[in-house]
Amino acid sequence: MEAVLEMKKITKRFPGVVALDQVSLTVHRGEIHALIGENGAGKSTLMKCLLGIYQKDEGEIIYKGRETAFKSPHDALNAGISMIHQELNLVQTFTVAENIWMGREGKFAKAGVIDTGLMNRKTKELLERLNISVDPSAYVSSLSVANMQLIELARAVSYDADIIVMDEPTSALADQEILLLHGIVRDLVKKGTAVIFISHKLEELFEICDNMTIMRNGQFVATKSCREITMDQLIGLIAGREIDDVYIKDQFEKGKVKIRVENLCGDGFSNVSFEVRAGEILGLCGLMGAGRSEIMRAIFGIDPIRSGKIYINDQEIKITSPKDAIAQGIAMVTEDRLRMGILQSMSISTNITLPRIKEYARAGFMNSRKELWDCEQISEKLHVKKASFSDPIASLSGGNQQKVILARWLLNNPEILILDEPTRGIDVGAKSEIYKIMNDLARNEGLAILMVSSEMPEILGMSDTIAVVRNGQIVHMEENREGLSADDLLQYAFGVSEERVKTGQKCLNYKACDE
Repeated sequence: MEAVLEMKKITKRFPGVVALDQVSLTVHRGEIHALIGENGAGKSTLMKCLLGIYQKDEGEIIYKGRETAFKSPHDALNAGISMIHQELNLVQTFTVAENIWMGREGKFAKAGVIDTGLMNRKTKELLERLNISVDPSAYVSSLSVANMQLIELARAVSYDADIIVMDEPTSALADQEILLLHGIVRDLVKKGTAVIFISHKLEELFEICDNMTIMRNGQFVATKSCREITMDQLIGLIAGREIDDVYIKDQFEKGKVKIRVENLCGDGFSNVSFEVRAGEILGLCGLMGAGRSEIMRAIFGIDPIRSGKIYINDQEIKITSPKDAIAQGIAMVTEDRLRMGILQSMSISTNITLPRIKEYARAGFMNSRKELWDCEQISEKLHVKKASFSDPIASLSGGNQQKVILARWLLNNPEILILDEPTRGIDVGAKSEIYKIMNDLARNEGLAILMVSSEMPEILGMSDTIAVVRNGQIVHMEENREGLSADDLLQYAFGVSEERVKTGQKCLNYKACDE
């Protein structure tokens, strides 16, 4: 098979740091090639060298048989290399069509005036070809994060690129959307497109990729066929050490009921009831749009509650805003870390202490010593890796950013912790650390934890009790996880009958499941 891209012994230095040290990558036409490594391994830096965001210091880039050095992403795009970034790059105030054709509006201009109708029709044709059900005239701000990710994919495909780089393309998607994206990718490679697939979902890589290149600490580790390597071997190569058990969940006696929800109704869900004890982790799973996050947002006071009751420590309470929830000892880490979690331009310390900023202010002056002390204590507890608290939080890896958000809420000494997609977009080593923190918070601090996750292994590995949400309702609750599989949970999520699940029948046709 013809190599469409060869990156040979690429080296990139920054002041005091060798970010890439003799890294090589070969990608063939019609191949899905995984690029894997922990946060900070150098994956993004390597791709930035390819796209012309950075200029390499040493090595060769051979694209379609010719040595190449792009000066900018625009040059790379014109040459046939497009990229879907993990951080969404859509303009919220533009329509779907305007975002897809941004910079190429001239294709639809007549006498200097853009024919919006023609642009929308071409966009509709593109989306229908990709089986993406989104209105071309809809404003991006009205879309879900999942649909925004699919629009990013549609924009990349619209360039008819020879290589598409996908950075965590399924991190915001649930199973239905992932199946759709995988189908689009497979169709692309059948036509000769090469895909460089960056993901921390290791199970996904084995499912969709042909080969994988592993990086660690800015260096090339190995290139392996996905058919010739086991999961344990892959984790060992990624981490440079053995991670015996990614899911660290102790079994111990739980305490009293901390939160009880009865017949809760709100936007996107109805008649939801459950309880969580001190030291217990309740895992909520289901398809994207099933209502999992909506339930959590209502409990935290972000969205209104129409009816139903919430009890904290057996006392009925009213929550109309996040302020009410925080006062009742509830904390929430939202699913969208970049848009709703961190303040990217602010320091690490500010991101940790912002909800308690008034406590550090006296007579118009900040008690910086007290603020720094609190940051040090909570960061040490969570093993946040950073150079200085004055550094911007954007300088941290995804896993450490997530720890900072956790630190922010743990300073409030909550009793109930809501974690919406707690390990989205972070590597296997950082995931293991987050799971250890969750386990410690449950066992040693007695927190009641409500975890929303789209990753079935995470739900199965870290939950004491599992609740499956479908169409805004809890359709199945499982306290005994022994023998329960990801297939079982998916069938509940898709609406397969409980009898069918018990008899072990598998649902291979997902459209049939909906019927």
